[in-house]
Amino acid sequence: MSSDFYTSSILPYAGIIIKICRAYTDSQEDFEDYYQEVCLQIWRCHKNFRGQSEWSTWIYRLSLNVCLTLLKKKKRADKSKSSKSQFDLYEENTAFADESLNQLYLAIRQLSELDRGVILLYLDEKSYQEIADITGTNANNIGVRIMRIKERLKKLLDEKIN
Repeated sequence: MSSDFYTSSILPYAGIIIKICRAYTDSQEDFEDYYQEVCLQIWRCHKNFRGQSEWSTWIYRLSLNVCLTLLKKKKRADKSKSSKSQFDLYEENTAFADESLNQLYLAIRQLSELDRGVILLYLDEKSYQEIADITGTNANNIGVRIMRIKERLKKLLDEKIN
């Protein structure tokens, strides 16, 4: 990958990639692997970008797809699950100095794979249509899905506090 391409086409969108990778990983090592794989796939597939959406939208979609694919591969490889909860696993590898942000990511990791992507896009203030385009779902259902996700997150955060 040329440093020019990385600097001009990936680095400005690193925040997007980091958020998505962080939501789908439970360790720093996995996060770094996912981030690297997303960057590699952006470089490999950038010629397939047809300009039918914004570059950032394409980055979101590709990042989500890469993370979901890697997560599925990892789940297949990890047939034997640990007795630890997702919260316990992630607490060992907190990524942010701000405890409330760590708690939010812990709760987001409890959501389904699609819901994680939807809420991350919502938190980045994407429109319902943009979220639908990125996730490959219907824009009419996004509002309802977001409302349900917020309720689920509130419940998860309340349980963690109590």
